[in-house]
Amino acid sequence: MTSRFTGAARAVAACAAALAAVGGAAPAPAHAQISPPQALATGGPVPDGAKTAKTTKTVKIVKTVKTAKVERPKKAARSEQVDFTGVVALDNCSGSLVRGPRTHDTDAALVLTNGHCLETGMPKAGQVFVDRPSTRTFTLLDRSGKRTLGTVRANRIEYATMTDTDVAVYRLGTTYRRLAERYGVHALRLAPSRPRAGTEIRVVSGYWRKIYSCKIDGFVHRLREAEWTWRDSIRYSSTCDTVGGTSGSPLVDPATGHVIGINNTGNENGERCTLNNPCEVDGAGKVKVRPGADYGQQTYRLARCLGGGDVDLTAARCALPKPAAR
Repeated sequence: MTSRFTGAARAVAACAAALAAVGGAAPAPAHAQISPPQALATGGPVPDGAKTAKTTKTVKIVKTVKTAKVERPKKAARSEQVDFTGVVALDNCSGSLVRGPRTHDTDAALVLTNGHCLETGMPKAGQVFVDRPSTRTFTLLDRSGKRTLGTVRANRIEYATMTDTDVAVYRLGTTYRRLAERYGVHALRLAPSRPRAGTEIRVVSGYWRKIYSCKIDGFVHRLREAEWTWRDSIRYSSTCDTVGGTSGSPLVDPATGHVIGINNTGNENGERCTLNNPCEVDGAGKVKVRPGADYGQQTYRLARCLGGGDVDLTAARCALPKPAAR
């Protein structure tokens, strides 16, 4: 999950240098951040659980638009309608504005990404963070992914963990209604039920401004990577060959437009259960390695925990890991 992003940054820099040598300075690619990524508090390279660039094989800014009329988000009728609506870019990962079945327009808006994408560093196995202060910013994209609508800011980390799942939820200092009024953007809805194998999915990366198309190839009883273990993970079919910066991308079901998962990791070079090389563990404890396989985490458990603008760990159907008792 860690060294891939560094490789991608070097590749972009090398390309720019080559172009500059031929005919003058080249503009930065639209999908690359202008400044190099910063190391997190762990002291290592910036984590990127969905990989850092398979091209190198390495826990995956501000325009004002006219006021838009607040409308209820519409369901997608065809796969072609999946776009970048509600998608954001982080400085090291991807993410999305999300809401749950019980969310209201007047609730504080939430941003979903991976736990390993936290600006404070990757949570250790067993760690769960709730209600931590944050001032992190997110770049909000237009539906085409070609333009940025503006920058939104968090005021706290609502919930984050890399235990059982790999998820972080940020709470913004504004509501869903205000975002719709200012930017004409609606949050993506989290599906409250478990998806099925064979379901078509779109992995929508705000960092790279790219959409990957594939199917759910199957589910993994336990997915193990270094010290972390995730349960009931999603394995993709081969056409979702995700790369660096795609960590935290929502997995969208094109039939409904709902989010059913979040992209987080992949096996880089066939190693067994090591960092950047997750392995599959079945119910009997048998380990299987799938070189090049890519994975995501289901989000229906998170959907069942979302209340009025927060993550309610006391909700009847909430099964997310809870912080250790003090």
